[in-house]
Amino acid sequence: MELTPTTLASYIDHTLLKPDASISMIEKLCDEALQYGFYSVCVNPYWVPFCVNKLRGTEVKVCTVVGFPLGANESRVKAFEARSAIENGADEIDMVINIGALKSGDLKAVEEDLKVVKQACSQTTVLKAIIEACLLTDEEKVLVSKIIKEVGYDFVKTSTGFSKGGATTYDVSLIRRTVGPEMGIKAAGGIRTFEDAKLMILSGATRLGTSASVKIVSNQ
Repeated sequence: MELTPTTLASYIDHTLLKPDASISMIEKLCDEALQYGFYSVCVNPYWVPFCVNKLRGTEVKVCTVVGFPLGANESRVKAFEARSAIENGADEIDMVINIGALKSGDLKAVEEDLKVVKQACSQTTVLKAIIEACLLTDEEKVLVSKIIKEVGYDFVKTSTGFSKGGATTYDVSLIRRTVGPEMGIKAAGGIRTFEDAKLMILSGATRLGTSASVKIVSNQ
């Protein structure tokens, strides 16, 4: 498929995770997702029921975040968040890994955290693990991407968008080489133009998380 501003829309999780997002802003997010044909809206858990109701009967999915944005919650808290979001109708869960455990070399804790959240989810829930690549060494990116794949997640996601850096084509390419051709990769953070988005997809991303979605597909 040729990448054009129009076809790019189907790759995008139209995102609004700011703490000051109001109901009118969330409603606008949903309206834009419907208008432009974005794959999903990605919102904080509080807004999941509103978005599910607003988008019921449409093709737009509802995505939410767990353990966001630090990943330092207890695993059982993340699991509760995930279960609650799914009960409220969320289709997809983006969970922040235990970054501190990874930086400490405790790969077992990282794996168990991922497993606990996966076990809390339904069979149909799409699961993405956010690794916050800007905080990791290349070795850590490779190690954790392998663990995420082995545990059975659907996507590795590069970033929360709330740390010191977002997605890079280098990281997307590194993750793709690590997980192989079939697994999903979500590039998120700092994707603001059509060219940014196109480069991420050409580097191996299969989904994009961005709040500049309308600007991207309008190629402005």
